[in-house]
Amino acid sequence: MAGQGKLMHHPFAGIALHIWTLDTTPLPEAIATAKRAGFDAVEVRRVDFRRQFEAGLSNSAVLEIIRNGGLKISAVGVEYGWIFGQGDESKRLFGVFRESCENAVALGCDLLMSALGPGTGTLGTAVASVRNAGDLAAEFGLRLALEFQFQHPIVNRLEILRDIIARAGRRNVGLLLDAYHLQRHGRIGRGFEDVPGAEIFYFQYSDVPDALPNAAPPTDRLAPGAGVVPWADVLQLLADKGYRGFLSYEAPNTAYWNSPANEVARQGLVATQHVLGQAFPAGA
Repeated sequence: MAGQGKLMHHPFAGIALHIWTLDTTPLPEAIATAKRAGFDAVEVRRVDFRRQFEAGLSNSAVLEIIRNGGLKISAVGVEYGWIFGQGDESKRLFGVFRESCENAVALGCDLLMSALGPGTGTLGTAVASVRNAGDLAAEFGLRLALEFQFQHPIVNRLEILRDIIARAGRRNVGLLLDAYHLQRHGRIGRGFEDVPGAEIFYFQYSDVPDALPNAAPPTDRLAPGAGVVPWADVLQLLADKGYRGFLSYEAPNTAYWNSPANEVARQGLVATQHVLGQAFPAGA
């Protein structure tokens, strides 16, 4: 079943499963579930490492678990909060950032991802932090994809994050676009036409219910086709922009966490294949 994402007629590297989608499933089983369902890759978070550390495992043991899963790694997440971190906390976060760089290299993955996380501050602080993060990632030959969040008190618009990245001036730092955040922010369908393709490093996706967000961060995300996102517009524009990386299915949902993991993963992949088939019909 593995590799189902690549068998379809679409231009992307493949379909990854973000581990948050199976948050209540232990890491080894979550990766095995993704492989059985037919995903091409998984996206791992820093919290996936931390939970294993808390269970008594070493970093090398966690890396072995991930490698033994037999799937590519689409992105390695860092601990969030470093963008507005200060003092000793900033030093700690950048130390963890370095560990994530080392882990990405060990896993054969060239992409780090980071959301904004907790904390607020000035845009000048954010620019300096992004500059430092880009330099650190570059030491390891890595790219860094940053995600804007529509609920963040400071960087709650895509144009703000684009400005921060531009001011930081690091060519290995770019955007993580998330279909959920784009839709919630009002950039519906082809609403990111103003973003140059060269700035788009990574893409996460889930559908959006026809209701207000249920939490911060939201855990109401749905499989493609179950909400209001116009998928053909989104995916066709992403392809038009020249994006050829992985699509990472990130659908944290309390209902999914209370359902069999195999069912959640498989239904998510089938739903993804369906909207991809609509956006890129064979023979078109």
